[in-house]
Amino acid sequence: VYYLLLHYEAGHWDFPKGHLEKGEEERETVRREVKEETGIEDIKIIKGFKEWMKYFFRSSYGLKKEEKEKAPLIFKTVTFYLAETKTREVKISFEHIGYKWLPYEQALEQLTFKKAKEVLKKANDFLEKH
Repeated sequence: VYYLLLHYEAGHWDFPKGHLEKGEEERETVRREVKEETGIEDIKIIKGFKEWMKYFFRSSYGLKKEEKEKAPLIFKTVTFYLAETKTREVKISFEHIGYKWLPYEQALEQLTFKKAKEVLKKANDFLEKH
């Protein structure tokens, strides 16, 4: 099992993710965001796994370096699903500067944020049990 991590422009490593669009179901969002961020279309969402993460971040997109500390603080809730694909080739979006397919231990080390590592641990535990 390999996990896909994206290298975000801000410098951190995390999972593909995005926002619900009006009228969209969560699973539709998963498919759309994975396609937009990675170019991967053939995903199969694995039933039985769903995790949430809540955090604050500064919306500094498009701001100059000296303005970033004054950016507004935003609260975000992210829902994660597990999905599988046979596609290995990734076409990253403009939001990212790189990607890696990594086995569990290396992915755990590569992820930047503690909460993302917790989601990965739960996902890996789920896969080992099912």
